[in-house]
Amino acid sequence: METRIQSIKKALQDAKYKLTPQREVTVRVLLENEEEHLTAENIFMMVKDKYPDIGLATVYRTLELLSELRIVEKIHFGDNVSRYDLYKEGSAHFHHHLVCTNCGFVEEIEEYLLREVEEKIRKEYQFEITDNKLIFNGICRRCRTDIEGKDD
Repeated sequence: METRIQSIKKALQDAKYKLTPQREVTVRVLLENEEEHLTAENIFMMVKDKYPDIGLATVYRTLELLSELRIVEKIHFGDNVSRYDLYKEGSAHFHHHLVCTNCGFVEEIEEYLLREVEEKIRKEYQFEITDNKLIFNGICRRCRTDIEGKDD
């Protein structure tokens, strides 16, 4: 975790920002919950446990800054709630998600699936893609098993 903190600190410094105590505790909460897709309110409640004097506006500003610097990605799964997800260190692209429309379970796809599509767009449209993200909506295996079990 400390290596990631130092990497994020450097990214902030390169952009002429400091890793303030408020920003650091927010980053630590994101790192500690990297497998989750937390809302700003979720993050705020966890940060508040560690840094009681912090305000919700400070957490929002920190998340927006981290998003602008491409340290975190603000994502939407079609439920009108913004969630925050850390970019994987050293990754050229954001990862993709499978979202169960039945139970809300979210699974990440680390494999990069769009090379051929990006190459076609680059050639046919002379468009240089800098990033992309896919969200596949459907029914997860647990819900499918439950649904199929009820059909019997």
